[in-house]
Amino acid sequence: MPLSMTGFGEAHRQENGTAVSVELRTINSRYLKISIRTSDGYSSLEPQIEGVVRDRVRRGTIQVGVRVDRAKSPEDYRIDTRVLDSYRHQLETMFRLWGTNQPVPIDSLLLLPGVVDEGTAGKANAAEQWPVVEKTLEEALANLERMRGEEGRVMADDLRANGRAASACLEVIQRRAPLVAEAYRGRLEERLKRVLGEVEVKFDPSDVIKEVGLFAERSDISEEIVRLRSHLEQFDTIIDAAESSGRKMEFLTQEMFREVNTIGSKANDVEISRQVIEIKAAIERIREMIQNIE
Repeated sequence: MPLSMTGFGEAHRQENGTAVSVELRTINSRYLKISIRTSDGYSSLEPQIEGVVRDRVRRGTIQVGVRVDRAKSPEDYRIDTRVLDSYRHQLETMFRLWGTNQPVPIDSLLLLPGVVDEGTAGKANAAEQWPVVEKTLEEALANLERMRGEEGRVMADDLRANGRAASACLEVIQRRAPLVAEAYRGRLEERLKRVLGEVEVKFDPSDVIKEVGLFAERSDISEEIVRLRSHLEQFDTIIDAAESSGRKMEFLTQEMFREVNTIGSKANDVEISRQVIEIKAAIERIREMIQNIE
């Protein structure tokens, strides 16, 4: 069943004081492109995140947002003794220059920039948080696939409808094709009778047969009809395949365009040309739609 390359999926999970939020957004692209944004301190998880996404998505541009918030604990805060000691020495020097014996206020020093290191506050070893991040990511991917699958089913119905429309026009062409040479023969004989009759000259029927035979050979589209029908049948089979096959659909669409163009150039018939236009329109609608299929 086709999968749309456009979709959105999110998931949220909280375990052991760690809250994880994952958002996935996908748009169509010829190849697989993954962009990952994580909370500060968790960039080391990006290769693992990308690996999980690659296992579930084969094509499209994917934006992955992972936010990790861990509850703060006393161990997350550290006093930088070197910075504190530097502040203290500077203040003692200033106090001596000012001639005052005022003691250095420790509580005020603790409020100065850089004394209390909060660089690890709310963070932990990223590897320790991977299990909960992975579970949240898998859930978000499942939600993404659900949305892409629902849109894919709608697209599949439309693809089938266009395929049936092309097949119906091809049936008309197949019925019409054997009549083209006979119609040409009638026009040729009538033209020759009119032109040669003016000069009272009779034409040789064998020459007409030869000319009609050459015309029939040049305008024979039986092989193209067989190939185009085969492509349409394969396309219908791919739509119902277990896995989405956007690339195969693209290839078949190109081949269908090739065959119908050949039919249009060889047929030399108004009715067939009309049906060729309808087939091209149906294939073009298919081509536009499969640009958004994985």
